[in-house]
Amino acid sequence: MTNFSIKVYKQYFNFASAHFLVFGDGSREPLHGHNYRVAVTGHAPELSQDMVFDFLDIKPIVRVLCDGLDHKILLPQNNPHLSFIHEGPNVVLSCADGARFSLPQSDVLFLPIPNTSAERLAFYLNEQLRARVLSQFQFTFKELEVEVEETPGQSASYLHIEQPQ
Repeated sequence: MTNFSIKVYKQYFNFASAHFLVFGDGSREPLHGHNYRVAVTGHAPELSQDMVFDFLDIKPIVRVLCDGLDHKILLPQNNPHLSFIHEGPNVVLSCADGARFSLPQSDVLFLPIPNTSAERLAFYLNEQLRARVLSQFQFTFKELEVEVEETPGQSASYLHIEQPQ
């Protein structure tokens, strides 16, 4: 059972991106965008130097992760209903419904997830954040929750619970 937590949700933890969901039958929703916001909650069973984790250390990491998604078309690299071909400076995206998009590679960000739902984006950000915190600070949260809000009042979260070694 964890006893302490921190939560960070700064105004600048945001990104504006385009995406579309691909449904199980291969159909998709239209390409559209959101002004996403991100909140992070980390838990620990004990305090180190009277803190769970220093706010000054976690905020820049979350900001860099959000900035990396900003002003991009987010594409799920692991979706079986999509295929991608690189043609010069563009990426050609073919969808199971017959739609084709030709997009500048510089505008596209391929993510190692099966879809670009808020839930999957929360999972992706959680994985990235945990890896960076471990790499930079040799620290692991007992529980780490990342919330992605795609519109005010509409969000999804992913909670990672560290398993005992």
